[in-house]
Amino acid sequence: MSLVVVGAGVAGLSSALALARAGHPVTVLDAGDRAGQGVSSRNSQVIHAGLYYPSGSLKARLCVEGRRLLLDFCQQHAVPHALVGKLIVGSAPDEEPALLRLLEQGRANGVEGLELVGPDFLRGREPQVRASAALWSPGTGIVDVHALLVALEQQCRSLGVTFAFRHRVLGVLPLAPDGGEGGRWRFELTVEGPDHHAFALPAHAVVNAAGLHADSLAGPAAPRQHWVKGSYFRLKQRRLRHLVYPVPPKHLAGLGVHVTVGLDGDTRLGPDVELLQPRREDYAVDEGRASAFAAAARRFLPGLADEELEPDQAGIRPKLSRPGEPWQDFTFVESPRGFVSCLGLESPGLTACLAVGEYVARLLER
Repeated sequence: MSLVVVGAGVAGLSSALALARAGHPVTVLDAGDRAGQGVSSRNSQVIHAGLYYPSGSLKARLCVEGRRLLLDFCQQHAVPHALVGKLIVGSAPDEEPALLRLLEQGRANGVEGLELVGPDFLRGREPQVRASAALWSPGTGIVDVHALLVALEQQCRSLGVTFAFRHRVLGVLPLAPDGGEGGRWRFELTVEGPDHHAFALPAHAVVNAAGLHADSLAGPAAPRQHWVKGSYFRLKQRRLRHLVYPVPPKHLAGLGVHVTVGLDGDTRLGPDVELLQPRREDYAVDEGRASAFAAAARRFLPGLADEELEPDQAGIRPKLSRPGEPWQDFTFVESPRGFVSCLGLESPGLTACLAVGEYVARLLER
């Protein structure tokens, strides 16, 4: 069975890897000139533990399983990573019940090592942080996402996966009725090559992991994705050792402006939440947003001045709900059979990527 994966981000590469391991010939198409130029390479690079999401949801299940798979993969293939740990801080006593709920949710999801801690623990771990209480997650970490993309692509190539970069998929047309005869081409992709000429590519099955553009290929019946931009600012001089997050806002529109630490030692704040209407790929960081970032971070980093921040990067995540609307799970639409579209793969999509790949492979093997 010949399969085509659209998109060479972490979800597409992981799906190609799982399908190749099952013995299928796989071709990966991507509009960029290398892997992971979209959503995958513009994020916090955090390995999440899986404590935020409702038990039994795909985000909870695939995050917890994906974290285990990701750590194993990083160790086996020398991908730089570190379990630096995360503090979710309650800046006032009235936020402590929310920390307790997160503790209970995390334990229900199978997250190990979670612990409610007080100011003394914070002073020992992160002296610059002020909070009345915090939830400590020692299993949260960071990863070099660019090295991860390279390793995933290398493993795919070692199993015979073919890559075609600078190839944009314009549409997917079903050729055979659902459940058609074995061996019969079931789909035809219209592909625009580097010379800007379009051609037809047949396939027995298709994985749509096109990130921001996945809903455009999925068809009119699939849910629409909302593009939400998140900017980051770098702290010029301050350095922290751990990830520091506030209590998440209602509906998990984001996880709040938080502190991320890099393997290079740099400390960043972000991302915020900016709905892009109309949808557009805008990665510019507005320096004027620095004051709002600093104000948000001063709740747990007292004395932080606006001048301590400088623009870093921005990313866009595909969300299935607008900010303020109820939370939405990862969504995998299989319509028609043999055509799987991966929608809403925002956080914790990086952590969950290998579990996402195995999940997609199971859908197609079924």
